[in-house]
Amino acid sequence: MELKGLHHVSAITANAKNNYDFYTKVLGMRLVKKSVNQDDTSMYHLFYADEAGNPGTDLTFFEIPRAGHTYPGNNSISLTSLRVKDDEALAYWEDRFNEYEVEHEGIIEQFGRKVIYFRDSEDQRLALVSDETNQGVAGGTPWEQSPVPQEQGITGLGPSKLTVPQAERTVQVLTNILGFRKVGSYTSQGGGDIQVFATGEGGTGAEIHVEEQEGLPKERPGRGSVHHVAFRVADEQELAQWAEKIKQARFPNSGLVDRYYFKSLYFREPNGVLFELATDGPGFATDEDIEHLGETVALPPFLEDRRAEIEARLEPLDTKQNG
Repeated sequence: MELKGLHHVSAITANAKNNYDFYTKVLGMRLVKKSVNQDDTSMYHLFYADEAGNPGTDLTFFEIPRAGHTYPGNNSISLTSLRVKDDEALAYWEDRFNEYEVEHEGIIEQFGRKVIYFRDSEDQRLALVSDETNQGVAGGTPWEQSPVPQEQGITGLGPSKLTVPQAERTVQVLTNILGFRKVGSYTSQGGGDIQVFATGEGGTGAEIHVEEQEGLPKERPGRGSVHHVAFRVADEQELAQWAEKIKQARFPNSGLVDRYYFKSLYFREPNGVLFELATDGPGFATDEDIEHLGETVALPPFLEDRRAEIEARLEPLDTKQNG
């Protein structure tokens, strides 16, 4: 068994409408699914991805309207990166961020790639990474109807960075349990050592970066923080094998969970970071035509009989859209 790369990253927003405006109108990602938190249906669960919602391109947000400020620190997923085609695309994004007054740090080189660190209005810690030299997992296809030209569009998820007090405990899980391999290291902007681990075909779509920071307090999550990172599993049969492997390693876990668009399993590694393993299918076109993804509120079958009640509690994301 081998994980295929990153599947999705799920983060927290306090304002779904502002979140929608930034990720679709500034970043130009496609809203491929507009659903609700299955554990609290009064809150949106928004999925942004490439044109087809392919695994590995999906950044999702849970809306928690009263979420407080995030106090960054240890035991966290401290950076989410997004991929673009090449260095030329990054130059486009530097200009676009200036135009839209997006907080960013300009283009730098890191681990042999060009990157731009930036933040959304809720201080979500983000980076754009160039695939100029990528030879690993292929990216997706940006949405043709995006306000961003396809050549410069976001093609999927890049590496997630974990900040932890004891790196070796996390590394043991990544390598001994999940099958990642160490492919290098680099020095962070703050001078710390960051180890790089890859799975599957490797490259920007299949990496986890691990930063050890012994002296930091534990992160206090809120709006702008990341809830979990998910890794790609081929199918449900393989997910069951992973579940058994994680159980044998004595990690408490969720067991198999049906998220309708994929099947999942959740567990925490020893530094408290929440990992998810998720199947590639059946995908976001299960209940909507691919041409109309994200245009209406999508509910799994077990919530469908509550549609009227659920929709009545949701504020429209876009005045030009219905719901």
